[in-house]
Amino acid sequence: MQRVLKARQLVRVLRNSSSPILLNSVSRIQSHCTYESTESCLNFSLRRGYFTSGTAICGNYIQTKHNIQRNVCQCEKCSMMLKASFSTEAGTVESSVATESVKELYDKMLKSVVEQRSAPPNAWLWSLIQSCANREDVNFLHDILQRLRIFRLSNLRIHENFNCALCQDITKACVRVGAIDLGKKVLWKHNVYGLTPNIGSAHHLLLFAKQHNDVKLLVEIMKLVKKNDLNLQSGTAEIVFSICSQTDNWDLMCKYGKRFVKAGVKLRKTSLDTWMEFASKIGDVDALWKIEKIRSESMKEHTLASGLSCAKAFLIDHKPGDAAAIIQSLNQTIPDSRRQNLMIELQKLVADWPLEVIKRQKDEKRKELAATLQHDIPAMLSALPNMGLNLDINLEDLTRKEGVLS
Repeated sequence: MQRVLKARQLVRVLRNSSSPILLNSVSRIQSHCTYESTESCLNFSLRRGYFTSGTAICGNYIQTKHNIQRNVCQCEKCSMMLKASFSTEAGTVESSVATESVKELYDKMLKSVVEQRSAPPNAWLWSLIQSCANREDVNFLHDILQRLRIFRLSNLRIHENFNCALCQDITKACVRVGAIDLGKKVLWKHNVYGLTPNIGSAHHLLLFAKQHNDVKLLVEIMKLVKKNDLNLQSGTAEIVFSICSQTDNWDLMCKYGKRFVKAGVKLRKTSLDTWMEFASKIGDVDALWKIEKIRSESMKEHTLASGLSCAKAFLIDHKPGDAAAIIQSLNQTIPDSRRQNLMIELQKLVADWPLEVIKRQKDEKRKELAATLQHDIPAMLSALPNMGLNLDINLEDLTRKEGVLS
């Protein structure tokens, strides 16, 4: 009866529209909805004992009920299709139409569940998921998932949700067609679709956020991950840090970084490199040394990124000798194939980093930091030959921008 009430509400709303498309749709839905009301009356009469005598009457009732179920099925399909065909926000007709292959699979599965009262082959569901090409297809997918869950509970007595692999493929389908709001439902612990929330599904959504530099979506997904008790993984941190770095959001990176550390997530080298590079770029030395402590607990040797980040922190702390020592250590530990990268990164340290870090400081600290770097960067470079490391670094960029640094 609840579906009937919703359908009737939809009819009343659409009746007010002057669009001939809407009016035609209303008439079709209205004609089907009367069947379910009739079925309710028949069921009520049967319970009261009105159809207790005569096999003919019972046979007529069973046949009538079968016809009603078929028409109710059509009513639900029409209602779902109509609601999916209109934008609830803009109130305009959408161009998205279900693909023929998806519609055929949906109809076959619906017939199997509603009329034949038998479980459809698993291959049909997997095929439907792979065939989704637009939002309308995903709407059909979610509708059949809800029906399958009810059927599994009521007929097969299966209380378990669908497995994680299927749920991840459903998330992929949602991401593929841009139906992110439907994809987020896969992360819900309590849902009507029988889906099993898992961190793998969250990763697919996070990768979509990364592709579009969508910080708002990142925050929404991470809230759902926390609310539904999904276990954070090193891959989660990798994607989250990447989004924060791309969107230049240091506060958000620190927030989630603390959350990962508190959860006991073992951060990858690349994640720590991204975190440390960002800290050195904005000149947050205290945060950088805390991250370095986390890194040193799991890794003995520096990567090129983490080592140079520490060198930058030493320069900010007015310790050019320590900065030169860590560069010397990097030169000894990195493979020969990456030695050229060290020279390139040192050139960037001289040419680009000072201006970047100074611009991010408060006005009262800019002159002090500029004077420190202008003195300590040449001092660091001059200490390198004494350690047996001869570098051809161009200091012109630093002196040319003297007006900015002073």
